[in-house]
Amino acid sequence: MKKISLLIALFCLGAILIRVFWNRLDVVGNGSVTSFAQVLTASSQTVAPEGESWTLTAPDGSARFIWSGDFSKSTADVRLEASAEPFLKAGLDVSKLPAGMFDAGILRVEAELGSGKPAGATPLAAYEQLVGFGRDRIKYHQALDHYGVDLGGGFVFEWAKDLRRNDKDIVFAFNPEPFLKAGVEPGKVEGWAFAKVTIMSGGKKIAVDRFLKPFDLK
Repeated sequence: MKKISLLIALFCLGAILIRVFWNRLDVVGNGSVTSFAQVLTASSQTVAPEGESWTLTAPDGSARFIWSGDFSKSTADVRLEASAEPFLKAGLDVSKLPAGMFDAGILRVEAELGSGKPAGATPLAAYEQLVGFGRDRIKYHQALDHYGVDLGGGFVFEWAKDLRRNDKDIVFAFNPEPFLKAGVEPGKVEGWAFAKVTIMSGGKKIAVDRFLKPFDLK
């Protein structure tokens, strides 16, 4: 019986040590936390609580990144929002968008990460828990030297690894496909760049179209 108890204890200790070791090796996850802290500092005037979540609003107020402080209560753990006005002016027929993407003049994309209850008492603590619950959503975009939260389907919120060396400190990136199918003329979306972006897919670099809205926070 004592031997069994000892083996169980050793197994549990080994599991803990492996987890600690893995966390230390997670360069992208840990690096994203460090750089996101810099973004929060630079965006201190536009970061605010909203219900169970935190919001980071673009300097011009046209877009928001929202992340949950409590996954057990939030209806969406991460969310991107943007004003629909420039897309409407460029021909958007909202009736042709996927369900839930348009509401009261706002374009919205959401993702669920889990049902746990993270300790999100501060915006950075909430983001650290986001990394813990949704590590597969945290990406590194080598071409721009950005970290990002991938909501899926080509919708990403990115930020510079080093704000001192990058003039695109935060970027809202939207997959244009649903908007083009809904009648948008890409070159007419005011305030958004329609550009090719290099991403990794299946271990290969590919070029894809994106609507991009970058901001310099400095």
